[in-house]
Amino acid sequence: MIYTCTLNPSIDYIMHVDSFESGGLNRAEQTFFYPGGKGINVSRVVGRLGVKSRALGFIGGFSGDFINDFLDQEGVQHAFINTGQKTRVNVKLKSGDETEINGPGPALSEEMQQSLLNQIQELNSNDILVLAGSVPSSLPEDYYEQITNICRRNHTKVVLDTSGEALEQILGQPLFLMKPNHHELGDLFNVEIRTPEDAALYGKKLVERGVENVIVSMGGRGAVYVGRDEQWYANVPKGTVKNSVGAGDSVVAGFLAAYTEGKSMTEAFRFGVASGSATAFQDDLCQQEDVLQLLKQINVSPIQ
Repeated sequence: MIYTCTLNPSIDYIMHVDSFESGGLNRAEQTFFYPGGKGINVSRVVGRLGVKSRALGFIGGFSGDFINDFLDQEGVQHAFINTGQKTRVNVKLKSGDETEINGPGPALSEEMQQSLLNQIQELNSNDILVLAGSVPSSLPEDYYEQITNICRRNHTKVVLDTSGEALEQILGQPLFLMKPNHHELGDLFNVEIRTPEDAALYGKKLVERGVENVIVSMGGRGAVYVGRDEQWYANVPKGTVKNSVGAGDSVVAGFLAAYTEGKSMTEAFRFGVASGSATAFQDDLCQQEDVLQLLKQINVSPIQ
């Protein structure tokens, strides 16, 4: 089964304001509430693509109840650790440019931390664990490393979608999939990634350090897949970008959904790119019919 881990979930409160005026009274034209967090996004998209997953992490309070209820309505399994503290609310103001105000996360005790590690200890070689997002300040800096050590011993496949120090700590451990964007990949090697060939070159360096599959998203310039023996470029379909939140998570979800259904790595890559694009073209996460429609526009070609 696919498991996702979101250490610091949220309610994402999205407000559309026609013309925002700082210091004045502003009225939203549209508002939306969604469960937030990269791992939760992956679970939601995987479910919409017809594959089961289970969401893990920490939630609490009335805002945590909202996340549980929302996932129940979408048929997403979950087994969150209850913190007894309100899950944070992140405000995303859309008025021309997008402005974000993120709430603080909970204080996580050693007992809570161990409870999640105990859950992960139950995973086995048939499971995939998605670690997505940053590590909250209330957790040890090496918490992802503790998790990946457990997964290595149990032969559980690990998917990593994070950046910064958490990413650097884990590099060198066996990982099934990494999905940096071109900025994150460039920061990792102190270079600027300008072309698909650049992305393939530095993606290959990740493969040499123990990552089986690397997908580098490059926004409107497409995406690159690097494996042990192959490198591919995929274009992105035409459409109007409405939403950047969750697009990268949808790439991961689409890839994993196709992979677990027996598709080749190339087809899983195409499915991931279609899923990411489908999310970018709407206000919420993608639906299966949108992904299948966009799939027809995506061409994959080898990178020499």
